[in-house]
Amino acid sequence: MAKRILLKLSGEALAGEKKTGFDEATVKAVADQVKKLVDDKIQVGIVIGGGNFWRGRTSENMDRTKADQIGMLATVMNCIYVSEIFRSVGMQTEILTPFAVGAFTKLFSKDIAVSSLEQGKVVFFAGGTGHPYFSTDTGVVLRAIEVEADEILLAKSIDGVYDSDPAKNPSAKKYDEITIDDVIAQNLQVMDMTASILARDNHMPMRVFGLEEPGSIVKTMSGEFSGTVVTC
Repeated sequence: MAKRILLKLSGEALAGEKKTGFDEATVKAVADQVKKLVDDKIQVGIVIGGGNFWRGRTSENMDRTKADQIGMLATVMNCIYVSEIFRSVGMQTEILTPFAVGAFTKLFSKDIAVSSLEQGKVVFFAGGTGHPYFSTDTGVVLRAIEVEADEILLAKSIDGVYDSDPAKNPSAKKYDEITIDDVIAQNLQVMDMTASILARDNHMPMRVFGLEEPGSIVKTMSGEFSGTVVTC
């Protein structure tokens, strides 16, 4: 079993049925699951997307750099909120960002991140990479590589990797296992292309699963996994 993981959560998933802002019951359910992992001595880092607050790339009226900066701040808000819910169920947390956010977070460094993980803290990597034109997908792969995680867990709105969009194609085929090379070759959108290539080049395996399934995070780590394994 992996001893150090990076969990990627989508902002939209944490918003629940509202699709915007926060749904406390949803976040609390995630917190309860992560606490079980921490209690089992699994070190957990978390990256959260910002889509429950901001989808600036869809606008044609904004400079891309500014839109991405707003998105980075959205992920900081998400991490501060989710961190507090995690603390309310008995976990210790740390929020690291690649840029200064006053007294709200600490600046990212590998030493701080690894030390915090080894102390049993859940480490939130907020603010993406700190640069425009890079998504939180790239951010989670980058941080996983930097802190030498064993694997990435991608909690998504669908329950794995399919050969086409299951929302549009009822006959879409779900993969139990697929290589990152095939993901890239078929442009399957598990994550963006930059992130996929970074994962391939650094041999970072992933598990893709649906967050909405009850207990899905714990099941993924306990051998009851029903999503897709992406090998490198």
